[in-house]
Amino acid sequence: MIAVLKHELRLYFHSLTAYVFGAFLLAFVGIGAMLYNIQAAVSNFEYVLSFGCLVFVVIVPILTMRVIAEERKQKTDQLLYALPITTTQVIVGKYLALLIVYLIPLCLICFYPLIFSKYGDVYLLTSYGSILAFFIMGAALIALGVFISSLTDNQGFAAGIGIAVILLNYYSVSLSEYISSTAFGSVVVIYVLILVLGVVIRHLTRNDTLAYGIGFALFAVTIVTYYLDSSKFEGLLPKIMTKLSLFERFYVFVNGVFDMTAVVYYITFAVFFLFLSVQSLEKRRYN
Repeated sequence: MIAVLKHELRLYFHSLTAYVFGAFLLAFVGIGAMLYNIQAAVSNFEYVLSFGCLVFVVIVPILTMRVIAEERKQKTDQLLYALPITTTQVIVGKYLALLIVYLIPLCLICFYPLIFSKYGDVYLLTSYGSILAFFIMGAALIALGVFISSLTDNQGFAAGIGIAVILLNYYSVSLSEYISSTAFGSVVVIYVLILVLGVVIRHLTRNDTLAYGIGFALFAVTIVTYYLDSSKFEGLLPKIMTKLSLFERFYVFVNGVFDMTAVVYYITFAVFFLFLSVQSLEKRRYN
């Protein structure tokens, strides 16, 4: 795993990937600091991070698009399977390299509240709590990017899908206001999600029986629940979109509350998509 970590770090720092990522993140946070802390004379550095969340839509796909997709395109992923380490160690090694690349510019950002505190009252506890949450949320999004990269051998396609998915998550709360809150509308969307889940399971496992079995079981449970008590589905879809939003949970930290529930959610989110990434590589190994 350490060998994979070192190899990935060399690739990132011998190319422009790490530098472009760091430049985008620092530039976006710098613009936010100029607008909020300097021009508007606001002492809350956490507002800058709230403003900077949008940069994840661009920088995470840029950072993660090649992590596995390029290996598949160049057929070098076959070499990974020949290494005396497990697929889990390969994914974890690549993921840790991504976190280090992400952590370096974030360490520089940690000096911002201290600098601003020399010229005014900055809430350091809230600021650094928000920076920690910013890191954990970014780590969760990077895990999502790794999984998307594992599904294809086209870097551009991986980046495009990553941008679309993260952008959808960013605006999910705003979009939930325009989504049907009727019970029937929620059921229709749940059916669509079950179909998507079935396709993903089949893609990862190449097991039609498992994919169809899980799909039909979820369909049956949804139908039975709907006919027994359809009121449970009223307003369900907007609630789900709000609960699944990574960015909405981050705003709790910005408001001065260190929410451990959000931290657990971010960690669970990251572990789940890393697990799916391992399964994706395992499927390719056995094929």
